[in-house]
Amino acid sequence: MSQKAVQLLIGQLFTDEELRLRFIEDPQTTVTAWSEQAFELTQGEIEALLQTDKKVWNSTAARIHPRLQRCSFHSK
Repeated sequence: MSQKAVQLLIGQLFTDEELRLRFIEDPQTTVTAWSEQAFELTQGEIEALLQTDKKVWNSTAARIHPRLQRCSFHSK
């Protein structure tokens, strides 16, 4: 189930602006909360997500069609 959890989280980070902004601001808290609410991630998976270059999340999300995005209505 762990690989499925990683795939779901990465998909959400690319398509959910609010989650992505929280993750970029405070990755450890965001991943921990997501893991507790959804699917458990291994420590290795968490470390890999935290070590991923933060630029990847916004630059990749910008390439996904806007209709597939969930936009944040909160001020940044």
